[in-house]
Amino acid sequence: MRALALLWGCLALRASAALTCPKEMSGFEGDTVTLRCTYESELRTHPKYWCREVGVFISRCSSKIFSGENSQDVMEGRVSIRDSPGELALVVSLRGLTLKDSGKYWCGAQRLGPDEACPVSLTVVPATAPEATAPEATAPDAAAASPPAGSSRPTTQPDSSSSAVGDPGPASSSHSSMPSVSIPTTRLLAPILVLLALLLAAGLIALSTHMLWGWRQALWAEDAQRGEKVHLPAAARREEEAPAQAPEAEETSAPCRSEEEEEEEEEEPDPAKFIAV
Repeated sequence: MRALALLWGCLALRASAALTCPKEMSGFEGDTVTLRCTYESELRTHPKYWCREVGVFISRCSSKIFSGENSQDVMEGRVSIRDSPGELALVVSLRGLTLKDSGKYWCGAQRLGPDEACPVSLTVVPATAPEATAPEATAPDAAAASPPAGSSRPTTQPDSSSSAVGDPGPASSSHSSMPSVSIPTTRLLAPILVLLALLLAAGLIALSTHMLWGWRQALWAEDAQRGEKVHLPAAARREEEAPAQAPEAEETSAPCRSEEEEEEEEEEPDPAKFIAV
């Protein structure tokens, strides 16, 4: 059931041509922004709502705030919403902006089947200290110091000394040059970066294991070659020593036999001596 509900939420959050609204809006921290969405006459009687998009891989609407009847203002927290069927417009105001309010929102109309909805991206710029006001300011300086569209922050004028020097650019564009905050994009990229890091670590581990195994095989082959070289000279030495020992044994045995024969010959008596007597 939960999977079906998530699937239904994804189908419901789709861009619609029958309901239009600004794609982007911005404001300073602590200010109020106002959004005006227009719709076709076919959506005049359908309930309208305002919600914030949540989810990383599956986008869904969270904490829908529905409009009241008879063009009544409905306030919930810092959000106020009013539907004007006569003007075919839905007006949404968000007060007391914070940096956490940056993100993607949906302005939608509920109906049978997928809802008609329009995405809106909100960017909250950090508040800065107000600059010194000058008694007189030129029209370009006043236009450069104006806050973003939809913000209720009062207009400030740049210092006259900077314009007198001839370098009004940095002072007048301090707010416009601030980087925008893109929290949903960071949330989308975080799982991808983690997955890439894990794949890189696994590849490094596999490469190091393969190199270590090859190094061990090379050592084993080198040890085997050394063992064969040691056994071969020892066997050759034994074969050379064996024939050399055989003649020495024959030479040592021959003199022993000749001496015994000489002793036997000396002990035998001479028959000629006995005959003469």
